[in-house]
Amino acid sequence: MQAVSFQTVPQLVIEPGAQQRLGALLARRFAGRRLALVTDAGLHRSGLLATALGSLRGAGFEVLVIDDVVGDPPEHVVLAAAAQAREFGAELVLGLGGGSSMDVAKLVAVLARGSQTLAEMYGVDRVQGERLPLVQMPTTAGTGSEVTPIAIVTTGESAKTGIIARQLMADMAVLDATLTTGLPKAVTAATGIDAMVHAIEAYTSARLKNPLSDLLAREALRLLSTHLLPACADGQDLAAREAMLLGAMLAGQGFANAPVGAVHALAYPLGARFHIPHGLSNALVLAPVLRFNAVSAPGAYAELAEVLVPGVQGDTPARAGAFIEAIEARIAATGLALRLRDHGVTADALPQLAQDAMLQTRLLVNNPRPLTEADALSIYQLAF
Repeated sequence: MQAVSFQTVPQLVIEPGAQQRLGALLARRFAGRRLALVTDAGLHRSGLLATALGSLRGAGFEVLVIDDVVGDPPEHVVLAAAAQAREFGAELVLGLGGGSSMDVAKLVAVLARGSQTLAEMYGVDRVQGERLPLVQMPTTAGTGSEVTPIAIVTTGESAKTGIIARQLMADMAVLDATLTTGLPKAVTAATGIDAMVHAIEAYTSARLKNPLSDLLAREALRLLSTHLLPACADGQDLAAREAMLLGAMLAGQGFANAPVGAVHALAYPLGARFHIPHGLSNALVLAPVLRFNAVSAPGAYAELAEVLVPGVQGDTPARAGAFIEAIEARIAATGLALRLRDHGVTADALPQLAQDAMLQTRLLVNNPRPLTEADALSIYQLAF
């Protein structure tokens, strides 16, 4: 068997209602009692954090709520959050929210303890030293950020840059599906499709694909594809929400070890230039990227077809085609508007988007088929 190196969060708590005993969970594991909670203002104002905050304070934690996180967080947001945590004397960091909040929490945990600058961390394995203890608690079933060593930051006006390092892997992830009930249908759909992309791209990754990531990706895709539409139809369907949250976490574990490719490379410029949410950006380019990659990954797509279309028949290309058609049908059934033009993207912006996508070299190297700038432009045109 090939050599495999696999990493994930050392402790997972998967429990509906875990927010009610969050303080006790953390008090048993961590010594520090000065906790910086990283989230966004919308969640804070909504009252969704009240139960968790009450549990933490009841267990003796002094909590600083940093609620300045925005989607596609820019550098100044990360640096301001880290400064607040440092001034507070944080001993523990909790990311509670969507992928952006958890990404910022990772960097706060590093920056608040060390002396390295944010600019020095961009890239792979450039983070030095250790971090503060870190816990992640997602409120959406999408990014899988709670179990990945990756943080994405918006740099400059229109670029998204990754930081990938072992120090960004949390000490604990707490999955409480009750935090995801009631999410709007569009958010549920976009984040769920994001998680499906993670599973698909991990399964077809040209680098580091391995038996463990394959196992996780298949089970993630099964859970996500089965429960996406029920979760969209009924925001209070706790069983569907639990399955989506578990599927997103499994997909996160998969792509943390077998990294994603061209879907993400083409999605990032849409977020950076047009501020389209990450999950939706992935959904907009997914189908044309799958069709582009099918030339090089028919076997993998044929295998995944058996997850989405049990009993699928035909030769390898036919089953690969059935897989892509099944994905397209699932996405269409969510009711999302799926053309770039529906989200403010203009035709004259497509060449610049293609140029931007080619800068995502750390992602493109994982794609099963080499992709040129002309290919990227063609995909954007198909998605337009």
